[in-house]
This record gives sequence, structure tokens and C-alpha cells, in this order.
Amino acid sequence: GMGGSSLAPALFAKTFGARTLGPGGSGIALAVLDSTDPSAVAAVDTAHPPTETLYLVATKSGTTAETLAFLAYFLDRAAQDLDPTEALVDRIVEVAHPGPERWVTDHFVAITDPGESVGRIPWSDRFREVFLNPPDVGGRYCALTYVGLVPGALLGLDLEGLLASGAEMAQRCRASDADDNPGLALGLLLGSAAGAGVDKLTLVVDPPIAALGAWIEQLVAESTGKQGRGIVPVDGEALGPPEVYDDDRLFVAIRLAESGAGGAASPAVDDALAALTSAGHPVVTIEVPGLIALGGELFRWEFATAVAGAVLGVDPFDEPNVTESKRNTERVLRERPPRDRGVTIDDADLGARLVAHLADVPARGYLAVTAFVAPSEERDTSLEAIRLRLRDGTRRATTVGYGPRYLHSTGQLHKGGPPIGWFLQLVADHPADLPVPGHDYTFGTLIDAQADGDLAALAAHGLPILRIHLGDDPDAGLAMVESAIAAALAGALTGPAAS
Repeated sequence: GMGGSSLAPALFAKTFGARTLGPGGSGIALAVLDSTDPSAVAAVDTAHPPTETLYLVATKSGTTAETLAFLAYFLDRAAQDLDPTEALVDRIVEVAHPGPERWVTDHFVAITDPGESVGRIPWSDRFREVFLNPPDVGGRYCALTYVGLVPGALLGLDLEGLLASGAEMAQRCRASDADDNPGLALGLLLGSAAGAGVDKLTLVVDPPIAALGAWIEQLVAESTGKQGRGIVPVDGEALGPPEVYDDDRLFVAIRLAESGAGGAASPAVDDALAALTSAGHPVVTIEVPGLIALGGELFRWEFATAVAGAVLGVDPFDEPNVTESKRNTERVLRERPPRDRGVTIDDADLGARLVAHLADVPARGYLAVTAFVAPSEERDTSLEAIRLRLRDGTRRATTVGYGPRYLHSTGQLHKGGPPIGWFLQLVADHPADLPVPGHDYTFGTLIDAQADGDLAALAAHGLPILRIHLGDDPDAGLAMVESAIAAALAGALTGPAAS
């Protein structure tokens, strides 16, 4: 799945997986695929053989291009690897209705909306099960629907406890007084702060529940970033000293009180937050009683985000700019125009291009690094080093997103929110590509078209964007980009970016 269909399952897997899969646990392992990079698809394929895998196909609309490409690939893989063990009656049905064999489709489950949505998912009528969500629940608000609960059940979560926590928070959010209403109070704070120019919501989340940050990032960015307004959520940016921040930050620390879940307070984080408070930065702390209380936290942030949208005067339930990059991607796949590789890491002009690009950093803006490469822990580390170089050198808020995942998250904010973004797009070659069965393109072609589509959309909005091509070794390329940025900042800080 993508965006709202993948972030809640990823949150549950990262938060609860080690516990529910350990000794005495009743869960089964859950992996989330939300990258069209062929090496990411291949890695999931290798780690999870079809004979041992149940595929959850999550798409609210039934038309999500990435999800349908994954479905086509893994249906084909399952057909190759699974043994025919179907009964005679199934053989008769196959003769009457040609298509994937039942022993193949029995490994697939759909999570979608009723009506046209489920009908758009190829062969869903043959899947092992189909879970139909209420159609009036938007994708990013669906963590406590089947989108999150089906993967949660397979993981072995205490769903009754999770939902009881959510229901309790929902009841508290009915109070008309903000002092007694956690969602209303948070939403009013977020919206009024953004309206006053403190629009960089910086999340500081305790490690055991760190994946909550990415979920909040999508919820807030896609819900509020439109009509030239919005809140810029900053997730995963390591805390620094007060002097590396401008006065547009609101820090929200989400602390886990349950010490047995690894939630004991970190002295380093406490000291950093205290220093920020002393320096005059607004710091708010939310305490989560325990892991299962995430159900309530999910509802609190959904309610607060709707309130913040109302304060800002935007509709928190639409995403008018998400389709821009999608349409551009479809055009690129259809027309296959010559590709702009951008500046390469070994280009003699790389330093000069970076210096010139840094001169375009907007006042009180944010810097977004978008990487169209397969996610990995090593690349997380490299991208973190790049973003910290940029933050410390410019005092601007930074965001990092893997493409195409972020197109279903912060992508709406990039194009529909305040025009204060600065973009660094990182792309790479695909030495080991994979076909998308039933289509005339590969996964490498698809992710390249998605990068091209977003580049065109951002450029059409007049936003500063620079593409750097990492070559066929993204890890080496990222290290070279960090070095080039460090050198460029040394020169750029004497120019316009310094002001």
C-alpha cells in the first residue's frame, strides 16, 4: 500500500512486532512495501517467498498505481512458485472463468472501499478475503479501520485494548471546553501557532513509538497543506542546540510513560528540550501512558488535525494537489520523453549548482530532501547526515522523504501549502530492474516517471528544485552529496542564504 494505507500498518509493525512475535507471541511477521524501486521490490520478494506469504493489497480507491503494480508482480510470482492443490470444483470454475488459479489468489487479501473501488482491483473476487472500509473515512484517517486493524490482528495486537483506548479518547474529544478536550486543545494550538508564523511542527518522539512520527507527518501535511496555507511537520530530525533553529518552530515531544516498554525518559532529550524552552522556543509535551494507548493517540491527532484545518480555513479532508504528480507520471509513462538526468555526483559543476541552489532557500522556509531510492537503514543514516548539514548551515527546518512514498504524504503540502519549500531531489540508476507484469514498463521506469512527474509539478509551481543523479551506487552517491553540501554551505553562507 501507499500513504495512509501503509503508514498505520508500518507503525504497528515497528512498535509491536518484536513483542507479538517473540516467545509466547501469537503474531506473524508483517512487512510493508511502499517503494517502487526495483531493488526494494526484489528485497521483499526474496525475504518473503510466496509459499509462506499472505499479501494484503490495501488501496482505498482501487486505482493506486503503485499498489496495483505490486499486485501484478506478486500475482505473477505466486503463480510461478505455488503448487496446484485446488479441488475438482475449482478446476471447473477455472474453465468457466479464466484467470489466476484459486491456489494462487488464496494468498491475497484486499482492504478497500465498497462499490467501484473493490471492482477495480483485478481478481479481488477470487481473493481469500476482502475487507470493505466505510467509504466516508479518508485514507490518512483510517488507522483504526480495517487498514490498520487487519494487519494489527495478524501481528497479534490486543485490538480490544487498542480500540478501547481510541474510544476513550473519542469520548474525551466530545467536550466543548478545550481544557477538557485533548484533541481540541492540540488542534487549536497547531492551527493558531501556524497562523502566527510558527508553522514548523517539530516532532520529538520516544524511540519505542518513533514510527508514530511518520504517520503524524502524513496526516498533518496532507490535511493542512493547501490553498497556500499549512503546517510543515518535521519528523525524524535529531535535536540540536537552540541556535540552529529559527523562531518558526513548535516542538511537540511525545513521551512514552511505560518504562517496561522502553519508554524511560532520555536525559539527553530532556536536556535538549529544556535548553529549547530556556531559549524561548515553544515546547509541548504529550505523555502516552503505554503502547496500547496508541489507539487514543491516533484519534487525538486525527481530531486535532481536523480542528487545525478549520482554524487555518482549509478543508482537512481533501487533497487537491496530490493528482498533479500522478497525472505527470501517467504522461511520462505514456509519452516516454527524453529524461533529464540532472547534475551527476561527478559533475564538475555540482558544487557551483549547489551554491546557486542554496541561494534560493526561502526566508522562513523549509528544505525538503526527496530520495527516489530504495529505503534502508544505511540510507536513513546518510539522509539524516545530509538534512542536519542543511539545517545547521541554514537554520531552516528540514524534511526527508523516500519517493514515491512521500508523494502520498508531504507531497500535497509541497505543492498546495505555503510556497516556502526548497527541494533537493535524489535519483539513481537501476542496474537490476524488474518488469511490471501486464504493462510495457518496468519498476525502474515507473519510479523514474514518478520522480519526473514530481519534478515537473514542483517546477510548475515555481518552487526551487535541484535534481542530483547518484549513479548506480546510491550509497556512495549519498556520501558524495553530503560532502558536496558541506563544501557548498561553506561558500553559500557568505551569500544570500546566510540572511
